[in-house]
Amino acid sequence: MSDTSNRSAQAITRVSEGFSKAFVKTSRGTFHIRRYGEGGTPLLLLHGFPQSSECWNEVAPRLSSARDVICMDLVGYGLSDAPAGGLNHLRYSKLEMAADCLEVMSDLGIERFDVAGHDRGALVAMRLALNSDRIERLILLDNLPTFVLWDRIATDPTFIPHWRAIAGPDGEDLLTAEWLEELMRDHVPSRSLNAFSPQAMHHYRRSWQDPARIHAFCEDYRAGAGPDVELDRADFAEGRRITIPSLVIWGRDFLGLAGEKPIAVWKRTFAPEIEGAEVSGGHFNPEEAPEETADAIARFLAR
Repeated sequence: MSDTSNRSAQAITRVSEGFSKAFVKTSRGTFHIRRYGEGGTPLLLLHGFPQSSECWNEVAPRLSSARDVICMDLVGYGLSDAPAGGLNHLRYSKLEMAADCLEVMSDLGIERFDVAGHDRGALVAMRLALNSDRIERLILLDNLPTFVLWDRIATDPTFIPHWRAIAGPDGEDLLTAEWLEELMRDHVPSRSLNAFSPQAMHHYRRSWQDPARIHAFCEDYRAGAGPDVELDRADFAEGRRITIPSLVIWGRDFLGLAGEKPIAVWKRTFAPEIEGAEVSGGHFNPEEAPEETADAIARFLAR
């Protein structure tokens, strides 16, 4: 198991890019964060697969002049702990990941905050909005509710086939660095990795060499196919809805081509009052279109 528990809690290292790094030791494990700015309403940024908090490198600085921006590595990703998934893969359920976020923010002395999540991080952010009263505003980037996607997969095996593959029993054997790079290309219109900074790709590739993190990625998707989708369906059936101000951002050349617009999907499921913004590029909005993405977030939060 990858473990950062030998690092001192709240050990902070200043770096030149205008942010600080910290390892926050909690009762749930140790989590790596990057922090930009020191004033204003706190904003938690959550990354997706197969990335880390590095994905926000070009967005966070654009938001930090008026905000305390915290970019967190989710459990199993980046430099955060990567424990075993446990019974029914529950440790990697989005409800558990949301609990990680709440404890990290509490340990930082932050009670209420805004949250934005991309890809898998959007599913964690959704759980925060549904299950905690500490969230002020919600921003979802380029993802849809888990149960909507798994329902589509059940009827169309060609739809996002990597979800089923990663969640399968042989997922760990599939996730080579080469396969992950090809997957990223598949989600970018140009099929080029030029949108991703060399620094970010270095960090991503390094994590892809760690068997514990590869296992964590698979557990994330297995939880998605199990406890996450089950909780989604139950909450939807019970009429639970997101009531705080919410925004969904999507890439014009990815979810923007999916037929039903993401804003329509979220409105008919968990967020009837959600607003929407389309940005250029494919799936990886924070890296393909950082200025547009940051502007959309800033405009929404400035209201």
